[in-house]
Amino acid sequence: MKLLILGGTVFLGRHLAIAAIERGHEVTLFNRGKSGPELFSDLPQLHGDRKTEEGVAVLDNAGPFDAVIDTSGYVPRVVKLSAEKLKEKAKTYCFISSVSVYKNWPEEACDENGTLATIEDPTVEEVTGETYGALKVLCEEEAEKAFPGNALIIRPGLIVGPNDISDRFGYWPRRVAQGGEILAPGTPETPFQFIDVRDLAEWTIRLLENGATGAYNADGPQIPIKALLDACGAEQVTYVSEAFLEEKGVTAWVELPVWIPGLADKPAGGATDCSKAIAAGLAYRPLSETVADTLAWENATPRENAWKRALTPEKEAEVLQAWKAQQT
Repeated sequence: MKLLILGGTVFLGRHLAIAAIERGHEVTLFNRGKSGPELFSDLPQLHGDRKTEEGVAVLDNAGPFDAVIDTSGYVPRVVKLSAEKLKEKAKTYCFISSVSVYKNWPEEACDENGTLATIEDPTVEEVTGETYGALKVLCEEEAEKAFPGNALIIRPGLIVGPNDISDRFGYWPRRVAQGGEILAPGTPETPFQFIDVRDLAEWTIRLLENGATGAYNADGPQIPIKALLDACGAEQVTYVSEAFLEEKGVTAWVELPVWIPGLADKPAGGATDCSKAIAAGLAYRPLSETVADTLAWENATPRENAWKRALTPEKEAEVLQAWKAQQT
């Protein structure tokens, strides 16, 4: 296949390019040329700002392509620009969306038919925790309008693994490697759910090879936090109730990544239903491999702004001390 990746040098886009190349496909990248400009120097690259008419004009003479993969669309106006520009140049438009499109996620499990989020003002372009999911819904709609019957919508959960600069998942293997007593949220059964970026990327390329269209949830199996900490090699863990953590101002998802309060109390545990994706070939590598490779990348990649939002050692020690004091 001839593939055009919108993005292609940051995290998922990077791994999509690697997976496509490894499977023998021809890959062209379209991006601003600012992130990882040294990557994929042997590939054709088109540079422009996709947010503007002038920026996407570089696509006028591009193609044809068998498929486009859009990894960086967050507002519908921007997705419309690229999708309209490419609708005569490609057969399939693959849009990377999010499980956040579901109105009731993560409070309840959702399959691809779940109720979607809405937004009062569809022209809003400020992406926040409140607008993110609904804007992704509108982005999906633009992809489907430009490619009727030929849009492939991928709705991942939390994507983790090497090259992730968000600090969301890497906190846990990094924290365990530092040693000492580790604060963990809830109980050993507190549910976590995430997907290795390499599993997601390789599966997405295979879907395109098979001519798949429609929407697919794409998340990993739900696991208890103890399984993650065991895979990281944790030896001394203290579980602190979610209510106490919230009382002490420990923020979920940020200071303690992957943790979403209250899921253990829900009948379905907030798991994303990925049975459709699994039936279409989505498979998962061992958790130990994701942990080891993420930690190896973290150790080999010093980053100036890393760990600015994660739970600090000082706050962790303070919360642990307060928790133990009230237990006596």
